[in-house]
Amino acid sequence: MRNFILGIVVTILVLLIGGLGFALLGFMPTRANSVCSEMERHVATSALDNSVERHAPRLNNPVPPTDENLIEGLKIYTMNCALCHGGIDRQPSGFEKSFYPPAPSLILHPPDDPEWHVFYLIRNGVRYTGMPAWDRTLSEPDMWKLTAFLTRVDKLPPAVQDYWKKSSGVNPPTGEQEGHGEHK
Repeated sequence: MRNFILGIVVTILVLLIGGLGFALLGFMPTRANSVCSEMERHVATSALDNSVERHAPRLNNPVPPTDENLIEGLKIYTMNCALCHGGIDRQPSGFEKSFYPPAPSLILHPPDDPEWHVFYLIRNGVRYTGMPAWDRTLSEPDMWKLTAFLTRVDKLPPAVQDYWKKSSGVNPPTGEQEGHGEHK
């Protein structure tokens, strides 16, 4: 039994050292202009979700989702997020596919995570993806307004939908038309 456990430990160590050597010797691809494998996408998405689940405090949004706050969130999105995550004209970003992994199109595929999860990602960013931490650029109320907007993109009140249409010339997505999509 002792030899069996020792064999498992040695195998794990060899795999870890081999993987580390593989990476440190330059065999890992580092190009941002390549396509993620489905396995890599699944592992990265699961790791991100599990990390947020473990580290993010379950905060309630202190900013009420009023028409005014949602419109402010839309404006913050347009000024700070649309370049990478797609504009309110419902067109994908030109940069979206330049990132590795590609930046999610948050208007076409709104996040289906709870507000505390989305807020945590906005506030802290996502390491190795190009997603910055916004905590030193946006105020906490502005990050919450952005969170409120993003988590309601496909179910905005009529006044916010009207503002969106006037701003972009395009109808905003609704739950009936598009539903929630992928979040990563």
